[in-house]
Amino acid sequence: MKQAKWVMAFTLVLVLLAGCANSKSGSSAPPEGTAGSAAPSSASGSPAASGGSKIINLGKDVELASMDSAIATDGLSFEVIAATIEGLYTIDADGVPQLAIAEKADVSADGKTYTFTLRDAKWSNGTPVSAKDFEFAWKRLVDPATASEYSFIMGVAGVKNADDIVAGKKQIDELGVKAKDDKTLVVELDRPVAFFNSLLAFPSFFPINEAFYKEKGDQYALTADALLANGPFKMKTWEVGGTTFFLEKNPDYYDASKIQIDGLNYKVIKDTQQSVLAYENGDLDYVMLSGEQISKYQSNPEYHSIMAGYLWYLSPNQKVKGLENVNLRKALSLAFDKKAIVDDILKDGSIVADFAVPTLLATGPDGKDFRETAGTYPTTNKDEAKKYWEKAKSELGIDSIKLELLFEDTESATLVAQFIQSEIESTLPGVTFDLKSQPKKNRVELMQKGDFQVGLTRWGPDYADPMTYLDMWVTDSPNNYGFWSNKEYDGLIQSASKGDLASKPEERWAALKKAEKLVMDNAVIFPVYQKGNAVLIKPAVTGIEFHSVGVNIYYKNAVKK
Repeated sequence: MKQAKWVMAFTLVLVLLAGCANSKSGSSAPPEGTAGSAAPSSASGSPAASGGSKIINLGKDVELASMDSAIATDGLSFEVIAATIEGLYTIDADGVPQLAIAEKADVSADGKTYTFTLRDAKWSNGTPVSAKDFEFAWKRLVDPATASEYSFIMGVAGVKNADDIVAGKKQIDELGVKAKDDKTLVVELDRPVAFFNSLLAFPSFFPINEAFYKEKGDQYALTADALLANGPFKMKTWEVGGTTFFLEKNPDYYDASKIQIDGLNYKVIKDTQQSVLAYENGDLDYVMLSGEQISKYQSNPEYHSIMAGYLWYLSPNQKVKGLENVNLRKALSLAFDKKAIVDDILKDGSIVADFAVPTLLATGPDGKDFRETAGTYPTTNKDEAKKYWEKAKSELGIDSIKLELLFEDTESATLVAQFIQSEIESTLPGVTFDLKSQPKKNRVELMQKGDFQVGLTRWGPDYADPMTYLDMWVTDSPNNYGFWSNKEYDGLIQSASKGDLASKPEERWAALKKAEKLVMDNAVIFPVYQKGNAVLIKPAVTGIEFHSVGVNIYYKNAVKK
């Protein structure tokens, strides 16, 4: 499949292996493929195990924020939504898009009209999945009244009139999607999009049953009873903010005969010592590690290290007095030791990030990873940081500045934030960083509202192209938390996404490199690290699939012996 070349996937299958990714999201993973790791697991002491059922017990360090495919923005939400709902496409173990609810896709000669024929599939209430479910969900996503942070992705996919509808310039009914009949969905694009099929496997493009949505009203997707599933699993128990939730096998799933486990039991445990203890006691089959635990378990056959696509970075709010000054931002960005963060604090395979576009994300027209030919940028340099601080003080007419660092209350984020605070305050005399810890959902909401000064945040790639990062920093992007605005940058992104460069691969690639340089030269963000995941998985669990792009974990092919 032509689309496959652009994907980067990590698959668990007993041993670390390389999976060859073919072509996805406009540009992506190198053709050589990616490392994968395999799953092991058996929670002998868990209630599920003692009852003889095949339930995988999963430890997570954040709450499930949303089960609404138009509202969700974080990795765990996407993971769980994708376990319960399928779209037109899904992603296989090698990261290649495969038909799911669609059983056939016809594409016009100009690449701008897609006609999907749907298979026989049912929602968990017995209602057939129809083309109208997709039309309703897509129109709801771009409806300004929904205020979805992911409304932009419909424009990324090239769906006709999407951007104008989001901007309030056109009516919702003008979106280029139409249910011709119950089994036929016609999608019109304003331009050919090489990674269109891959995008359709992302939760923002999943269907929603309109009648059920209207029946639940403002309670939709807030409890297990207010959710429908058409995928491998369905939500049995869950409440927003809860520390446990359970997904059971969905007997109405069209491919139910291939699902080999009875369910997924999620437990939210923010303290990694407690979660590892639960793993050792047999209460968990899967757990993430951090800090000293990683050194302890690295030689254990149940240990797996997986490079993820997430970029963690500091976002300075340029509406805060002082942070509009580029020299202050550069001083802050160079003042803390990133290598110490990845080597001494995280120890999970994370790597230092001196870039805005991660490695192992996208392959260019030259067949090389974006990072191989993109620019290199300054890393930690405390002497240079001090020079920039002196310039900033002179330009701002100050001798000191007090800032607040917002971060989420997970163990790793807390340790990183505390270290950055110590490093910056010791490197730049006169700079004070107060720490503000919040649950992840609150941290995200505060940043979305601009109610922060400096925020420790992350972004994971929704599709395998540099644009999945670079379009965050255009003026008025909902993900441009720092409120940076640059006309040259906006022009480059517009031209590379929808303008004259969109159909010129080599020139487009050069423009994306130039765009990244503007972000880095202006210290729009302060990159910290690209995430690696260190996990323990019990030997009896296999078939969990890890991906660095889009939905990060799939359980459809998981097995528990």
